[in-house]
Amino acid sequence: MRDRWTCSSSTGTCTSTRTAVPGIAAPADEEFGVPVIGVAKTAFRSATHAIPVLRGKSVRPLQVTAIGLAPDEAARIVRTMAGPHRLPDALRRVDRLSRE
Repeated sequence: MRDRWTCSSSTGTCTSTRTAVPGIAAPADEEFGVPVIGVAKTAFRSATHAIPVLRGKSVRPLQVTAIGLAPDEAARIVRTMAGPHRLPDALRRVDRLSRE
């Protein structure tokens, strides 16, 4: 059984459709063998199963998907991550670094 507290967060989706077509973050699950939480800043039409998560004072939700743990648990984790803004501090830093 996987350690439920060991997970990776990504600025992308884990699955892009309800039938679990792998999304951009999905290879991390296979590569590292840990649960992966996908966080997208914009909704994908095919990701109708993504859970919208509001943070801070934002009215635009993050779209959360997961592989290896329950989607509701992934949404709870993203909702409670550190930071006062829409994008959690850790994901904001990862997003910035990935663009450099």
